[in-house]
Amino acid sequence: MPDEVTPTSSRKADHLRINLEEDVRSARSTDLDDIHLPHHALPELDLAEIDLSTTFLGKSLHAPILISSMTGGIEQAGRINQHLAEAAQFHKIAMGVGSQRAALEDPAQAQSFRVRKSAPDILLFANLGAVQLNYGYGVEDCLRAVEMIGADALILHLNPLQEALQPNGNTNFTSLAIKIEAVCRALPVPVIAKEVGWGISAAAAKTLLACGVQAIDIAGAGGTSWSQVEKHRTDSPKEAFTASLFRAWGISTASALTDVRTAYPDVPLIASGGLRHGVDLAKVLAMQADLGGFASPMLKAAAISSEAVVTEIYRIMRETRICMFSSGCKDVPALKSLALKAAS
Repeated sequence: MPDEVTPTSSRKADHLRINLEEDVRSARSTDLDDIHLPHHALPELDLAEIDLSTTFLGKSLHAPILISSMTGGIEQAGRINQHLAEAAQFHKIAMGVGSQRAALEDPAQAQSFRVRKSAPDILLFANLGAVQLNYGYGVEDCLRAVEMIGADALILHLNPLQEALQPNGNTNFTSLAIKIEAVCRALPVPVIAKEVGWGISAAAAKTLLACGVQAIDIAGAGGTSWSQVEKHRTDSPKEAFTASLFRAWGISTASALTDVRTAYPDVPLIASGGLRHGVDLAKVLAMQADLGGFASPMLKAAAISSEAVVTEIYRIMRETRICMFSSGCKDVPALKSLALKAAS
């Protein structure tokens, strides 16, 4: 069935199924394995007292973890979002919902995104595709997305390669900057720019920050490859082959984070894209990210239960604390002051 007659919610169902059932990992490395935290044999610390607390966009968090934007718009996604939200509330961490376009097209789908009753205190991000600003969406739609879920900020996600690979994708990315600027000026909450897994460069960050974006999620390559998702979604061998060519595409998570942070030392940054565990989280924090975003590990746990997500977050937090303890870092500011070493 061609996409022009396929509801957005149907695509979301395909995306969710494929992410849970297929191997959609990028062939590109995050390059985080080439980064090493310095070992400290006499840390003079108590592991039990390692402090993961931080703040982001003015809100206190118990740990520098973001449950990255993933899904919504269908019944199964609603259950997953509830599980994610309950775990985020339990741990007092941040969460983003998936693109709310389906709910703006069909208000009956809005319930799958509404998680505030389960998570009244968390830092919560709404989400829309930036390119939709060239396809009839405007400031009012962005405001509706924020109000729909009581969000603290709006993510505008950037996905040109995914749109290019989708049948009838929205590929007109011209003159988007001026429209993003209008959204940033009008919205009463901060706007966050996010890639979907191919990375944001320092040059792209410069344009986005000039538009008034207040934070950036670099979302580098090395995790889920949305070209692989589109490969599994198509019935056309030719389109599947084209999509497969981009499995190793993108700016690695480590490279994107380094480039943007070097160019913009004070911009709030989220590092996502292939983070697997607390060692990765400790590394991106030491590389000056403010939060680390996790998607695939959380999605697989959320397909089971909120308790499974709580356990997954416990695992990541424990691993991060061990990294900090073994590096002599009592808290997140100390971790961010470390001198890192790259593999030779």
